[in-house]
Amino acid sequence: QVQLVESGGGSVQAGGSLRLSCVASGYTYTMAWFRQAPGKEREGVAAISPYGDSTVYADSVKGRFTISRDNAESMVFLDMNSLTPEDTGMYYCAARLGKLNLSTTDYRRWGQGAQVTVSS
Repeated sequence: QVQLVESGGGSVQAGGSLRLSCVASGYTYTMAWFRQAPGKEREGVAAISPYGDSTVYADSVKGRFTISRDNAESMVFLDMNSLTPEDTGMYYCAARLGKLNLSTTDYRRWGQGAQVTVSS
C-alpha cells in the first residue's frame, strides 16, 4: 500500500512561492496534487506519471506550478510560484494506478492535506 504524508503548507504573500512535499511510500504510482477552497469542490492541480516522464496541469496553474518527484526518496513535490489569493486552499497529495489525469474520483489514496493561504 501507499501512505501519503504532506508537508510544506503555510501562508505567503501574493507573488510569492511555496513548495509542498509529499512522502509517498510504497508502490510507484501516478501522483497528483488537488486543492479545495472553502465552499468549493476539490479540483485537480497537477499530476505526474510514475517515473516522472509525463505531467499534466490545470489551466489555472500552467506556467506557475511545477510537479516533480524523486522516487529514490519516495517524494513528490509541487513548486508554486507567482501565487495569488485564488490559489488559497487545502492541498492534497493523491495516488492512483492508472494514467495520469486530474479526476478526483480516480485517485484512491490521499494525504491529510496541507493548508496554503495566499494574502493580497
